[in-house]
Amino acid sequence: MALINCDFFAESLGLCTSMTVILPQPTRGQIGLAGAAGTGPHPVLWLLHGMSDDHTIWLRRTSIERYVSALGLAVVMPAAGRSFYVDQHVGLKWGTFVGEELPELCRAFFPLSAAREDNFVAGLSMGGYGAFKLALDHPERYAAAASLSGALDIARVDDIGRDTPEWDWMLGPAADRPGGPNDLLALAGQVAPDDCAKLWQWCGTEDFLYRQNQSFKARAESLGLPLTYTESPGGHSWDHWDQQIQNVLAWLPLRPAAA
Repeated sequence: MALINCDFFAESLGLCTSMTVILPQPTRGQIGLAGAAGTGPHPVLWLLHGMSDDHTIWLRRTSIERYVSALGLAVVMPAAGRSFYVDQHVGLKWGTFVGEELPELCRAFFPLSAAREDNFVAGLSMGGYGAFKLALDHPERYAAAASLSGALDIARVDDIGRDTPEWDWMLGPAADRPGGPNDLLALAGQVAPDDCAKLWQWCGTEDFLYRQNQSFKARAESLGLPLTYTESPGGHSWDHWDQQIQNVLAWLPLRPAAA
């Protein structure tokens, strides 16, 4: 695999930010690692971090590079601070950045496919929310989206600190959040089941975000969205996410040419 860390200027943010990218590379002499790659453009997983982390965390806490080595799958991991991957009520346009500018930049930098069937998005905690928001906002762009321990009902519940000052400038006043542009339960009702990306959701039963996951699960099932839901004992921790990202990769609808 080729591993690239880069800093770049994001026009939609008006500042420099960072990302880590894993690119497929055919390898024969690398001990313990089987590489696979076509001629490109490569299918890509947009992999999002949680609220306390950055673009390096998936490489530091999991073996994601090894897990994707035989799949011919590129992985893009952007830094997004504590943004929740939304255009903030008072602040930067992180939603525009990750949903619009980042894919265009990455396809200019690297041989990545723009085809819907080759684009997938996943994340944990805040990143799980971001993955589902991208998929629901842009169903024409993503074939599949996965959430691990996602904060999936931030418009209604206070599991992650709605009373903190940044919550209001990030998402707007609490009274405006249900039904607003950052409410996943509302967004889920705006996508026809046949048009929706395949959704994969996991949460530990002892996770402090379990209640939010149950809310989204009930909403998605009531709408007939293509949701695969799993849960297992556990909390909000990397030992679970390292295992679950492997399950996500096995579930992704990769086309045979990319496998």
